[in-house]
Amino acid sequence: MKLAILLLFLVISQLATSNGMDVHLLRPFSGVGDHPITGVSCTSWRFAVETNNLRGWLTVPSTCEKYVGNYMIGGYYRQDSAIVVSEAIKYAKALNSSGDSNNIWIFDIDETTLSNLPYYAQHGFGVEPYNATSFNAWVGKSMAPALPESLKLYEKLLSLGIKIIFLTGRSEDSREATSWNLKRVGYHTWEKLILRGAGDKSSAVVYKSAEREKLVKKGYKIVGNIGDQWSDILGSPEGNRTFKLPDPMYYLS
Repeated sequence: MKLAILLLFLVISQLATSNGMDVHLLRPFSGVGDHPITGVSCTSWRFAVETNNLRGWLTVPSTCEKYVGNYMIGGYYRQDSAIVVSEAIKYAKALNSSGDSNNIWIFDIDETTLSNLPYYAQHGFGVEPYNATSFNAWVGKSMAPALPESLKLYEKLLSLGIKIIFLTGRSEDSREATSWNLKRVGYHTWEKLILRGAGDKSSAVVYKSAEREKLVKKGYKIVGNIGDQWSDILGSPEGNRTFKLPDPMYYLS
């Protein structure tokens, strides 16, 4: 596992460097570049993003591209993810939920269960507008690696008898590719894999809230919910406790 992760980040680093992004694997950028509108540092910009104070943004500011790239590929992203998952595991272990077959934990997929860093290393770490054609082509390859921290949480939850629900904004026509990708990187079993239906144009908050409501009506108890976007965890029902992973590369409402 450790060797595979090291090789992954070496490949990402090489891809990013070959595209002229100057992303250094072990030397995160200082983040002193100014946001073109607010004039604040990129570190402050990322803080506003992660706390959901900055909303509705479409792309990462061009002056923050190197900072975001180095954050994602360097050690800080993994460290931030690790502390979130550490708290999630601590909470799950305290539930004492053995014997309750209706307990579920909801996982988002992109930048939560699976990491699309190889894709973003070639597409500017959020500075380019979302391109559905190129991203869907990437999804179809089923090559996204697992976010190691989320895989650790997944394995712990299964050992505690908590069922897993994957709830993603990916479209239904990517079910086969998504299922194969999940299994290939270690997510070998789940209760449900829920994808967005054809023609569903609702916002992420509306769509995911509605799907969680359906699960509750079927008798499931959402003991935990984790995602990289605020829209993964906001809306009713949220679940007994929510966990937000870092992601300064894009915003979904």
